[in-house]
Amino acid sequence: MPGSAPGSPRRLAGEADRERLVAFLREHYARGQLDLAELDRRVEAVLSAQYADEAAAAVADLPQLAVPGTAAGPGTTAGPPVRRRRGHAQAAKPAAGWIPTEERFRDPTTRAVMRVWIDPADQSRHYVPDPDS
Repeated sequence: MPGSAPGSPRRLAGEADRERLVAFLREHYARGQLDLAELDRRVEAVLSAQYADEAAAAVADLPQLAVPGTAAGPGTTAGPPVRRRRGHAQAAKPAAGWIPTEERFRDPTTRAVMRVWIDPADQSRHYVPDPDS
């Protein structure tokens, strides 16, 4: 596996890995960078991969997605890189594109059960009240 130490075991692809990669592919499809057949082919490769490096290979040739508001538009010059902190935020409901995790916790202030959602665009974590609890 590229980037791993020689002789180290390959990491199995987890459900969170697959969800993150499928969300990444869906975003490229939504932006018109993949057609439906290519999306289907790549999603199948991600979902059938046994190891994390095999799943990642399905997206390796795609460009990283810019976080809205940070990319310079055509004909503009980019300033210094904007350092974004991967943060946490509470939200009333999940936004489009967020991926649910299995992680839940009880908010110590409100005692409400919160579910953690990940925004694949910047890997930020968002806490949303869990309606199932």
